[in-house]
Amino acid sequence: MSEKSVMLNFALDILGSEWIIIILVALIALFGTNKLPDVAKKIGRLVGEFNKTKSEIQNQVTGITNANLNITNPVQNERQKLEFIAKSLGIDFAAKTDDEIRKAISEKMSGTDQKDRK
Repeated sequence: MSEKSVMLNFALDILGSEWIIIILVALIALFGTNKLPDVAKKIGRLVGEFNKTKSEIQNQVTGITNANLNITNPVQNERQKLEFIAKSLGIDFAAKTDDEIRKAISEKMSGTDQKDRK
């Protein structure tokens, strides 16, 4: 193995606690010991705001997903949707199954497309 790949493997094998030490040393080097408490307070506030916002969003999403969703207009089920489409295309759907209505809608739509192209 080359020296470069050995260094890369070593860098990837560093554990979490070692990264914390490396980050603390870098912070001390960048800000000095006098500004470090202020930086820590700001980071703490940012983390607190992040967690607060995250929990608010989670509560909103939970409230939305737990709401009783009841579709009343224009359709309540698949059959009504098929009947609505068939009616708008002028297809008689009275004694037909869902599959027959789908087939009629498909045929009508493909026929309409061919007429539009001419």
